[in-house]
Amino acid sequence: MEQAALFTIFGGTGDLAQRKLYPSLFRLYKKGNLADHFAVIGTARRPWSDEHYREIVRETIKDLAPTDKEAQEFSEHFYYLSHNVNDTAHYDQLKDLADQLDEKYELQGNRIYYLAMAPQFFGTIVNHLKSQAILTTTGYNRLVIEKPFGFDYDSANELNNQIRNVFPEQDIFRIDHYLGKEMIQNISVIRFANNIFESLWNNRYIENVQITFSEALGVEDRGGYYEHSGALKDMVQNHILQVVALLAMEVPTSFSNKSIREEKVKVLQAIRRYDSEEVLQNFVRGQYGKGMIDGKEYIAYPDEPNVAENSLMETFVAGKFLIDNFRWSGVPFYVRTGKRMTEKGTRINVVFKQVPINVFNFEQEEAEGEELPQNILTIYIQPTEGFSLTLNGKKIGQGFNTEPVKLDFRQSAEVTENSPEAYEKLLLDALHGDGTNFSHWDEVANSWEIVDRIRNTWDQTTPGFPNYAAGTMGPQCAFDLLAKNGHEWAWQPDQWYRERGKLK
Repeated sequence: MEQAALFTIFGGTGDLAQRKLYPSLFRLYKKGNLADHFAVIGTARRPWSDEHYREIVRETIKDLAPTDKEAQEFSEHFYYLSHNVNDTAHYDQLKDLADQLDEKYELQGNRIYYLAMAPQFFGTIVNHLKSQAILTTTGYNRLVIEKPFGFDYDSANELNNQIRNVFPEQDIFRIDHYLGKEMIQNISVIRFANNIFESLWNNRYIENVQITFSEALGVEDRGGYYEHSGALKDMVQNHILQVVALLAMEVPTSFSNKSIREEKVKVLQAIRRYDSEEVLQNFVRGQYGKGMIDGKEYIAYPDEPNVAENSLMETFVAGKFLIDNFRWSGVPFYVRTGKRMTEKGTRINVVFKQVPINVFNFEQEEAEGEELPQNILTIYIQPTEGFSLTLNGKKIGQGFNTEPVKLDFRQSAEVTENSPEAYEKLLLDALHGDGTNFSHWDEVANSWEIVDRIRNTWDQTTPGFPNYAAGTMGPQCAFDLLAKNGHEWAWQPDQWYRERGKLK
């Protein structure tokens, strides 16, 4: 169904707009979600013309193979306004252009303001939207915000107060693009549409849960940003804690924005707040040094552009969250994320408890007491999408020797290639006013409360960096963290490389 709206993109010349927003808007255009009744205003400091802006837009959608007619007609909906976010006069120009486009395209006063800029400008922008009467009274006004949302709880709270003075919570859409990924959204379906799992989804049957967000790339050209963020704030505070909440939440009364948000907030409130000693026991960090894979050498993090020579910023985090509620008491949720690891991959491993005794050892004295391999449900987020379940079966032949077998499903390359991109889905949700796959302030606030305790403790200690080689799955302390509880990471791809002689 076609949607009518005016998109105003602050930061319209930036990397995010060109890589993600314009291609996603074009996909919505091709599918008919956007047609005649939409327009886009791109704003930034650069002195571009409408025609140059449209050329850039057409360039960003080339990989989507539009026809010449499609590219031309789509780009004609785009308008550019050179804009200084601190200059009130520029907002008056923005209002005039917005009102003209509203009338031209019959947009019914529906407006989406996308802040693809640094958060220090958010307050200034929203205050001017109100003071210069850019907000409409006939349609909706929705604000879409990119992370980072503050750099700690206090700054996030101040920023939230500024925004909430202008926009009500239901009109604020805090983007976490992982929530738009197909298999992240599939977590709820796997749980709540399959009694085989939901009936076992508790501390009676699950031993631990593992979440891995690994990246093969280093910081690339983001060294300056990473020096102020690090892996903890860049990944754990938002993406990882959102996944923990989805995995651990109770069954919502309905699959609605309000019900899901309430259950996610309950989980985040139940995550144990560690004191400094507990942080050091349950969280470890790392920084990548030099390394070599497939004959190619990679430099250490301190040698990357815009990184301090003696930087103490982490590029890797591993930790254990404990959720103090009836369902999850005693079940560790292990998380890890890092740059320049063995391979790119995001996956969840739900490790089920062992059977009380291995009755198949009775024929093998040397195997007496040996445990069976564990049942593991794996949810593959990226680069492949799907899930698998590891079970124990009988080996062919005499006796009852066992071996693990895997029930495995992966989406085909064709399906994955043609599935909606995360930003496409989230932009369509914003058009529909559906905040289910966005972060509510209560979620953001609780996440910062958890992460601030870790950050504050780390800031008082000096780590020995770098402590893992580029191309590995992180420092040894990340493996020791699980080993001291009798656990191990279910996904260890560097073993795959060592067996093939590719890791040095």
